Amino acid sequence: MWQTFPPAPETRSPEAKPVLRPGFFCATESRHGQNPPCGAGFAEAVDRRKMAGGKSGALRQALYAGLVLTALSGCGGGLGLGWGAPKERALDTYTPQELYEFGEYQLEAEKDPDAALRYFQEVERLYPYTEWAKRGLIMQAYTLHKNREYEAARDAAQRFLDFYPGDEDAAYAQYLMALSYYDQIDEVGRDQGLTFQALQALRVVIEEYPDSEYAKSAMLKFDMAFDHLAAKEMEIGRYYLKRGNYSAAINRFRSVVQDFQTTSHTPEALHRLVECYMALGFTDEAQTAGAILGYNYQSSPFYDDSFRLLKGKGLSPEAKGTSWLATIYRQMVRGQWL
Repeated sequence: MWQTFPPAPETRSPEAKPVLRPGFFCATESRHGQNPPCGAGFAEAVDRRKMAGGKSGALRQALYAGLVLTALSGCGGGLGLGWGAPKERALDTYTPQELYEFGEYQLEAEKDPDAALRYFQEVERLYPYTEWAKRGLIMQAYTLHKNREYEAARDAAQRFLDFYPGDEDAAYAQYLMALSYYDQIDEVGRDQGLTFQALQALRVVIEEYPDSEYAKSAMLKFDMAFDHLAAKEMEIGRYYLKRGNYSAAINRFRSVVQDFQTTSHTPEALHRLVECYMALGFTDEAQTAGAILGYNYQSSPFYDDSFRLLKGKGLSPEAKGTSWLATIYRQMVRGQWL
């Protein structure tokens, strides 16, 4: 049986089964009648060694290395794959399964993604429109992402979606595309174009593949990327506030309150609005912002700061006037949306 491709790097569970399986290091049958089948016995031996709970990690690794050398010495004279075999063979003389498993070996055992990628590409090139070519393509996307070649990973994932839109692994390809954007999200101070692209790609996973195993992870990352955008608005708003540009600061903090209400930055945004409006002398707006902050985030230290600021001017947190904040107050506090 085939083993499914490995999960994305940060989603791999500690209990994940080993990638090794029958036929991993050599073909399940000799193509030239020179060597007996050896993949199944080797994989079973490795599994037994890996499951032995009484041995230390170092000893298990030593046993594993010994088994690898034994298997490679008995699995055929010279594969020409950089495993120390002296004899070379053209890649087109191997079956697609052999090439695919060579790629798996390079990726998982040798930790050489560049070599693995070449084998996965050869599977697709030499045996197009086969099941192994499809598996080789999704593994190209995974390998490129693991190697932090994000743009190339997106290209490979998109090709998979173009060729196999209805395949059961399409959700995984879309998730890899989203991860390739998400993992490039840098500090808050940088341009947030990739954050928007990550949000769009993650939304596709959530909306088009809601029952997939990747939907829950996509939702979590969507929330984190959304919070990242709010943090960017807060950073710009604080910049303007420190320089006394209150109108520009209000626009940024207003964006957080209106567009990013579910993020962790909303309490601070409301407090900064109290500061800005007090500085401009707009007490109704300041009191209303304080009222929203007190109703929703009364335990927040930002509410304490806003309360002291208002009390220092003889004011109290309460809804007043007909500004945009009064509308927010009616919606968030009173539930009046019309």
